[in-house]
Parts: sequence; C-alpha cells; structure tokens
Amino acid sequence: MLSARSLFQEIVDTDDSFQLFCSIAASGEAQGGWENARIAALVPDAMRDLAPKITRHGADEDKHGRIFNALLRRRGLQAVPVPPETDYTMLLERRGIGLAHDKLRRQEALSEEDIVVYLAHSRVTEQRAADQMDMLVKYFGDHPVVGKAIHIISNDEDNHLAYCHEELLRLARAGHGRTIQRVLRESALAEISVYRDVSLAVMDHMGRLLHWSAPKSALLAAGIRAMYAYERFSGWHRMVDLRMPERRNALGGAPVTTPEYA
Repeated sequence: MLSARSLFQEIVDTDDSFQLFCSIAASGEAQGGWENARIAALVPDAMRDLAPKITRHGADEDKHGRIFNALLRRRGLQAVPVPPETDYTMLLERRGIGLAHDKLRRQEALSEEDIVVYLAHSRVTEQRAADQMDMLVKYFGDHPVVGKAIHIISNDEDNHLAYCHEELLRLARAGHGRTIQRVLRESALAEISVYRDVSLAVMDHMGRLLHWSAPKSALLAAGIRAMYAYERFSGWHRMVDLRMPERRNALGGAPVTTPEYA
C-alpha cells in the first residue's frame, strides 16, 4: 500500500535514493542561507532592525544544509549534483518569485518593497516547509537515523513561519498591506505550480533509482497532480492568510547550534 510513510522509508533505506534526497535538500537550504545573508547585508536603513532576524533565518538554513550533509557522511555518502528540474529555489526565481539573485549580488541597498517581497515569498515557502516537516515528524520523528534531525529542522521551520507572519502583520499596519496581499497571492500560485513540477521530477528520479513499476510511478504522479488541482482550486488560500503566531519574536535570539551535525 502506497503511503507517505512507506515511500519515505523506501527512500531512506536505499543509499542511492537517500543520497539524492539529502543532496536536493542540502542544496536548497544552502541557497536559502546565502539569500538571507545577502538580504541581511542589504537591508535599507529604515528596516535595519530586521537584519538580525534575517541573519538568524539564513544561519538556520545553513545549519539545515550541514545537517543533510552530515546525514550523508554518516552513511559514507557524498552529495551528488542536483538535477535542474528538481531545484525548487531556482525554478521559483525563474518565475520571478522572491528577490532575483543578480539583485542580491549587487552592493546596493534593497528597498522597503524588496523586504516586503522577501517576507511574503518566505511566508509562502516556509508554509510548505513547515507542512512537510510536520508530516515527517509524525511518521519519522522516532527514526534512529533521521529522527533527531527532523525534529531540529521542524522546530526551526515553525520559527521561520511565525517570524514571517509577525513581521508581515507589522508591515501591513505600517501601510504595506496591499503590496503584501498582492505578492502573497502571486507567490502562492507560482509556488504550487513549481512544487508540482519539482515533485514530479523528484519522483521520476526516485522511481528510476528504486526501480518502481510503471503503475506505481503513474499512481504517484496522479496523486501529485490531484494535490495540485486541490491547491489551485482552493488550497492555496492557506498560504496567504496572516495571523499573529503563538511564537512571538521567534527569530529574536541567537541561532541554535547543532555541533553533532557540524
């Protein structure tokens, strides 16, 4: 019987698929770490109070990348190149979602609207990350190999999502409400499309590595497309609402280190 639990167990139990899974995850986290570090360095003067939180956001994502690479090393594996069609961050940028890398490479301060765009884009992608990690904690939180790492990353993703909610609500009160709602909607609709494409690509690669039958691969692809149809019809709304989080000032402290995954 196909389930999220059985699929992930199959991926984790096989070196080749585990290697690809961790490589994709590590690459995405490293890109996120770089982006946040550059945004923190380029924050406009009027928003300098946000710089430490953006720095913390990036440091957490760098940490997640190190965790995935450490999981590979513990299996005696090395990271492999990430297939372009599975590169979630790059594909979102190509859709014009978030801040373009060429802008972040310049030595020019960002605008206040750029920071609003960054936070709105992050609110959408962090919702996806938090939901995925909730699912993994539910099914694999007690796994002897990946359980502890999943809990660490899940807690951080919940912090990131709370931070985005809180800061966007603050900026909405400061007069950025219309821009926030526009960018949230644009980001969510693009994200669900990119997530569908990346999910199909990842499952295609996993299917070849794990020698899945054609019916099994077709069933998984149909499930991914059905999820996209639901999200396109109404599910995307959960990615754009804003509410004051229970975790306040979630990124207000120093990053929590994980020396066991250094």
